Amino acid sequence: MQIIDIRSDTVTQPTPEMREAMAKAEVGDDVYGEDATVNQLQEIAAEKLGKEAGLFLPSGTMGNLISVLAHCGRGDEVILGNKAHIFLYEAGGISALGGVHSCQLQNQNDGKLLLEDIEEAVRGNDSHEPVTRLIALENTHNRCGGSVLPLDYTKKVGNFAKERGIAYHLDGARIFNAAAALSSSAKELAAPFDSITFCLSKGLSAPVGSVLCGSREFITKAHRLRKQLGGGMRQAGILAAAGIVALDTMADRLGEDHARAQKLAEGLAGVSGLTLDEGTPHTNMLFMNLAKDVEYPAEKVAAHMHKARGIRIGVTGERRFRLVVHYWVDDEAVERTVAAFKELLG
Repeated sequence: MQIIDIRSDTVTQPTPEMREAMAKAEVGDDVYGEDATVNQLQEIAAEKLGKEAGLFLPSGTMGNLISVLAHCGRGDEVILGNKAHIFLYEAGGISALGGVHSCQLQNQNDGKLLLEDIEEAVRGNDSHEPVTRLIALENTHNRCGGSVLPLDYTKKVGNFAKERGIAYHLDGARIFNAAAALSSSAKELAAPFDSITFCLSKGLSAPVGSVLCGSREFITKAHRLRKQLGGGMRQAGILAAAGIVALDTMADRLGEDHARAQKLAEGLAGVSGLTLDEGTPHTNMLFMNLAKDVEYPAEKVAAHMHKARGIRIGVTGERRFRLVVHYWVDDEAVERTVAAFKELLG
């Protein structure tokens, strides 16, 4: 039985073209700046995001951490959402490793922070308070249903930040999904921000890595922080080669994943034991709950789906699921998943 894994787009594996590129990659010592393939990836990524320079990193978590540390000093404050990945899922790194304080504002259902909340959160000149150095947003927003931040909103927040002399960072792990959803470009969506990190290893299907982009001055500082955090890699071109193929072949096809996610949602809407979130999917993620009359928990449903039907689904709460469509989920996988849920939950 072929396994269907829709727990996350982090489970994606490299395509045959990526594997071939990895095998043939020109490599050198990246700590010395001598890996030609890493250098090429960084240049391509910076161009696609409209920034001066890029830095290849092992993970998006490291990218966000480096960005916060580059923008903020110890005791400074970053404004972010209470459902932000940086706040929820990065092990408190900005505080533990950087001594950076966080001001968590309420994320709206669509992932936004209200501009009036941001304005109110900015600190004054009181010596009792930390200094507001950074505003960080997330696009697409994982915990807010894979929702997309529109460009007019990020521009407004960016203009406010610039007026106040506050840096502006985007956790753009899935920025290419946002671009596909808005029929825009990643460059346009990244334009308001001083720094942006995006993942190669999610919907873009590369095996490892993220790229942090910003000004040359910012990336020079980030490069030193990468070394401090143990992120300096040697012949990393083997990994970067897959990232180049990903940007060339995957970024422009993500709309297909969104379309299949919509097809999956339409099929699951007819399952009596499920209640889909309003508006889901915004991009490639579906969020849903077990209906009130279903007696067993989500973990039991997930275990049965895996064991009996070879379908792996994400559990995000006692009665809640997240399903994520990606390159390795085809039309047949969508049909199998709908059929399995119908058989189990009616």
